[in-house]
Amino acid sequence: MTGTWRAVEQVMGLPISVALRGRHAGTTTAAGVWAAVVAELREVDAVFSSYRPDSWLSRRNRGERVATPAVVEEVLGLAEEARVQSDGAFDVRRGGGLDLDGVVKGWAVQRVSRRLRELDDTDCCLSGGGDLVCWTAAPDRDPWQVGIEDPFDPQRLVARVPVRTGAVATSGTVHRGAHIVDARTGHAPAGVASVTVVGPDLTWADLDATAAFARGADAVSWLRTRPRRSGLVVWEDGRVETWAGPLAP
Repeated sequence: MTGTWRAVEQVMGLPISVALRGRHAGTTTAAGVWAAVVAELREVDAVFSSYRPDSWLSRRNRGERVATPAVVEEVLGLAEEARVQSDGAFDVRRGGGLDLDGVVKGWAVQRVSRRLRELDDTDCCLSGGGDLVCWTAAPDRDPWQVGIEDPFDPQRLVARVPVRTGAVATSGTVHRGAHIVDARTGHAPAGVASVTVVGPDLTWADLDATAAFARGADAVSWLRTRPRRSGLVVWEDGRVETWAGPLAP
């Protein structure tokens, strides 16, 4: 196997990066697929960005009458499913507007990862702002090693997670401050510093990490009900608690 090829672009206000190992690491074919990944993410940003005044989301939140792209219905469906499954702790509705940041990142990165899966005999780790979807092309390949930041000291790790096929997402306040609220109360949760979820796909790993963080003190008890997920919670007192959900869906 050749060495690891890496690339990074700033898209959707985030560093989006890829690491490839195997047959297509560093090839022109891989570079072309990566360009297509970045282009698709820019299209997503044009629809869902809350910072671009011309995006569908910004225009809708200003009360303009705009046609709804098909991908919006998919994202809103995920948001509603997450609201119901989190007992209302996760909710994208903000007064008369929508805040879709908690859905779009994980969904978009998982969605574009299908392009990289077309690279045969190639291991891949695709990151969106530190949340990752990874796979290895063969079971005898070394797993990707995913480091989990200490929310009190981002220069150190609280854990390292080996991933052959799956996703890892972390929600917390390290990089963006207290931006997550429990929609049932409208307040930031107390007691929890960060939540990391390991699961089969990034869409739901990200949604569950955010929902669990919003739930605060009962984050772990709720996460234990989530099938095919595992991970860890760092509490505000510095304790690290690992958990695993049921194996069956």
